[in-house]
Amino acid sequence: MALNVSNLAAFRSSCPFLASKSNLQLRKMSSAVSFNGISKLRAKAEVCPVMHSAIRTTAEKMGMMTTGCTPKRRTYAEVADRRTIDEIHRKEGVAPGQKGTCPHASAGIAAARRADKLAEEHAKSNNAQSSQPTSFETGPPSTKQDAKKAASETPPSMLMNSANPLFDYNAFYAEELDKKHKDKSYRYFNNINRLAERFPMARTGSHEEVTVWCSNDYLGMGRNPLVLDTMKKTLAEYGAGAGGTRNIAGNNALHLALEAEVADLHRKPAGLVFSSCYVANDATLSTLGSKLPNCVFLSDASNHASMIEGIKHSRAQKLIFKHNDLVDLEAKLAALPKNQPKIIAFESVYSMCGSVAPIEAIVELAEKYGAITFLDEVHAVGMYGPRGGGVVEHLDWDWNYEQARKEGRKSVMDRVDMITGTLGKAYGVVGGYVAGSTDLIDMLRSFCPGFIFTTSIPPVVAAGARQSIEYQKNFLGDRRLQQLNTISVKEKLAALDIPVVPGPSHIVPALVGAADLAKEASDMLLTKHKIYVQSINYPTVARGEERLRITPTPGHSIESQDYLVNALDDVWKTLNLKRTSDWAAAGGRAGVGAPDAKPVQRIWTDEQLGLLDGTAPQMLAKGVARTSKETITAPPQTANNFFASNPIGAAA
Repeated sequence: MALNVSNLAAFRSSCPFLASKSNLQLRKMSSAVSFNGISKLRAKAEVCPVMHSAIRTTAEKMGMMTTGCTPKRRTYAEVADRRTIDEIHRKEGVAPGQKGTCPHASAGIAAARRADKLAEEHAKSNNAQSSQPTSFETGPPSTKQDAKKAASETPPSMLMNSANPLFDYNAFYAEELDKKHKDKSYRYFNNINRLAERFPMARTGSHEEVTVWCSNDYLGMGRNPLVLDTMKKTLAEYGAGAGGTRNIAGNNALHLALEAEVADLHRKPAGLVFSSCYVANDATLSTLGSKLPNCVFLSDASNHASMIEGIKHSRAQKLIFKHNDLVDLEAKLAALPKNQPKIIAFESVYSMCGSVAPIEAIVELAEKYGAITFLDEVHAVGMYGPRGGGVVEHLDWDWNYEQARKEGRKSVMDRVDMITGTLGKAYGVVGGYVAGSTDLIDMLRSFCPGFIFTTSIPPVVAAGARQSIEYQKNFLGDRRLQQLNTISVKEKLAALDIPVVPGPSHIVPALVGAADLAKEASDMLLTKHKIYVQSINYPTVARGEERLRITPTPGHSIESQDYLVNALDDVWKTLNLKRTSDWAAAGGRAGVGAPDAKPVQRIWTDEQLGLLDGTAPQMLAKGVARTSKETITAPPQTANNFFASNPIGAAA
C-alpha cells in the first residue's frame, strides 16, 4: 500500500525528522523493510521520543508487530525557555500555577511503570512454566533461597528463555541509563555556541545569548587575534588535517616547533605532543608503569580520571594517599623498598575544588625515598608563573635559571621529573603534552600506543597552540586580570554568605550539596538569568558535595560580576539552598563552614599582581571584551591588558 506523503508533509513544521526528509525519501522508507516486516519509517517512528508511546499502545491493542527496541533517549539536553514551556502547557491544558505532575513527565513515568510491570510478569511467567527442577531446588535450603533471590534480582537484559534466547543489549543500555537517572548523576549537555567577537558571550541552541561563567578557556585565548591570524595562514598553507600518524606522513615542522616550545616553557630538554592531555596522562603513566620493573604508583586521592585510568591500564601496583596529605604519602613511601621503582602522580591545581598541591614538599619526599614525580599542570599552565609555566614555576618567581644552572642549583621545576599540560584550556586551542628528559621523551615516543597509533594533531592546531604559548610567555596582563576578577567574585559571594569551597586558585566552586538541586540551580541561571554555569555532580565530585563551578575570565566586567552574584543570590533564595552559615551550623562540608578552617593564602601576591607598583591591569567596568579589528603582529611586552583596551560598551 502506497504511503500518502501529503499527510506526513503537513507535520514538517513540528517534526525535525520529517522536515529533514524529502517526499521521495519518506516513500522509500515506508516500503523498505527494517525488522520483522516493519517498514523503516515505522521503525523510526517507534524510537521517536514523542510518537513511540502512542504507536506501541495502538500496536499492542491491534496485535501488530513492533520493533521491540527500547525507546530512544535523548543524548543531549537543551533547556527550554519560558515561552516554549508555557506554550506546551497551554496546549496540554495545564493552567499557570496548577499543581500536580507535568503531563509529559506523568506519561513517561506511567510508561516506565508499565514496562517494569510487564518485565516482572514476564519473569514470573517464565519461572512458573519451568517444569524441570533446577540445581538450586534440589540443594540445601540456604542455597535454594540464595539462588531464588539472585534470580529475582536478575535484570531483564540477563533473562534467558525460549522466547528470548539472546542477550538484550538495548535493555542493558536502558538499565544503565536508568541507574544514572535514579542517582541523579545523568549528564546533560547544553548547546552552547561561544561567540569569538563577543567573548565571553555565547548563543544557545534556541539562539538566546547568554554569558558563559564556566569555560576552561580561562584567558580567552580561543579568540586572540594573533592566534586566529596564525591559524588562518597555516590553514591556507598546510590544509585541514595532519595526513597521518607522526610516524607515517603526519610529522610536520610545526609539531616539532610546538614540542620545542613546551619543553622550553617547563625548562626541560624535550617535549612530546598528544591529541589531548587525557591521552598524554593515560599513555605516559600506562607506558611507564608497564615498562618499569615492579613499579608502584603513589596517587593522590583527588587525581583526574585520566591519571587513574593510565595507572589502571599499566597494571602496576597502586597506593592512594590522602589528598595533599604529606604524612600519609611519606608513610606509604617509607614502607616500600628504596630500590623499587616508584612514581608519585599528582596535580598542581585540582580543578573541581581549586586546591593546590604542596609541590616542593612532595618533590623532597620523592628525592628522599627514590621516587620520580609526575606533575599534571593542566589547570595551571598559562595561569601561573612569570611565563605561564604553571604553579611549579610560580614557586620560584624571581629565579634566575641561567645563573642557577651555572652554580649547580635547581629550582623546584627543575626537580620535577615530568610535567604534563594541556593546550585546550588557558591556551585556548586543543591538545596535550608531556615534558621531561630527553631519554624519557624518546622512550614514550617509542612505546606509547596513544602516541604511535593515532593521527597527529593538524598543523593548524600546532601553529595556533605554539603562538598562544609564546604570547603568554611574554604577557602577564591576561593572567593578572583573571586573578583580579577571581578575587573580586569570591569577595562578593562571601559578602552574601554564598558558600564557596575555599582554595587559593582561580576556581570558584559554589557548594550546593545535592545533585538535583545543583542541576535545578544551573537550569534556573540559564533560563531566568541568561547565565551558563554547569552543575558538577558525582562521580566528578563526591556525593553531597555537588556544586556550580565558576571560572572568571579577563573578559568578565565588574558589571557582569555584579549581575552573576545577584543572580546566584536569587537562585539560593528561590531554591532555599544552604548558605555558608548554614553549613557551619551543620559542622561544615567540603571545607565550607569547617570549624577549624584557616585563612586561605592566594598563590598570587599583591606584588606579583602589580598592585604595589601600579602595573596591575585595569578591570573592565561594563560590557564585554571584543576582538580587535587590527591584527596584532607581536606579543605585547608590557602589562597593558588586551581586554581592558578592547571592550564593548565599556565605561569611558
